[in-house]
Amino acid sequence: MTITRRPAAVLTSATAVAALTVLCGCTTQPTDADGKPRAPVHVQSPARIPGSRPAEPAGSHPARPTRTEQPSPAAPAPRVLYARGDSGPGVRELQARLRQAAWLFDGPSGSYGPLTEQAVRGFQGKHGLPRTGQTDTVTWQRLVGITHTPGMWELYLMGGQPAGAPDPRCMTGRVLCIDKTTRTLRWMVDGRTLSTTAVRFGAQYTPTREGVFHIYRKERDWVSTLYHSPMPYAMFFSGGEAVHYSSDFAARGYAGASHGCVNVRDEAAIQQLFAQVRVGDKVIVHW
Repeated sequence: MTITRRPAAVLTSATAVAALTVLCGCTTQPTDADGKPRAPVHVQSPARIPGSRPAEPAGSHPARPTRTEQPSPAAPAPRVLYARGDSGPGVRELQARLRQAAWLFDGPSGSYGPLTEQAVRGFQGKHGLPRTGQTDTVTWQRLVGITHTPGMWELYLMGGQPAGAPDPRCMTGRVLCIDKTTRTLRWMVDGRTLSTTAVRFGAQYTPTREGVFHIYRKERDWVSTLYHSPMPYAMFFSGGEAVHYSSDFAARGYAGASHGCVNVRDEAAIQQLFAQVRVGDKVIVHW
């Protein structure tokens, strides 16, 4: 009997399919013992939150460095505009605005002293600002926001307002040149101003007379016979009206008024003026 052998290179179809599957990297559907295909087994992957990265196998990547939050740079401190010891028009406006806000009760002086510092500190504390007593940009802006721009009357409530140009009638001789507009008194000789001081005038129903007068009497210590009020360094120029020192003006500023006299608040200034003015010297009261 002749036995025919198959060549070794020839493979069965099943073997060929298995080999092809291995080479292609595919998987075949598993079968049971009878050769029937088994149902595939599905392995459910873990749920992933949308937008998140899939978990990485341990040791597949080096640990990422932890980000350190850097603190934000501190805001620069507000710039100081005015502080104790300063003086000038800016300080005067500050004081006038503090008066409007009811933190300062003295008239503006133009000098940043302890009362102004105390008023600023109180204002700052009320508005939740650091109580430094110095007027910085934040304090100034907060104060400007609740006050109005002060006029000349408010800025020079206690005197010190710049004198205006002298009346032409004051340019000759020895003259007390009194300006109701700027509330100043110039002592002038032959058109030259020797001194200037702040003055106060009469009230609405007792106004100070205007015009050209002359000093007709001087009294170092005098008490009004009509109002029984002291009138030291009195220089009478029209009836009972005189230029004299007023302690009320020194204390209250323009919150008060005279009964027609020209009040001087600077006692040293009126002493010097009283010593220089002579009976017969001219007095000009004008707007």
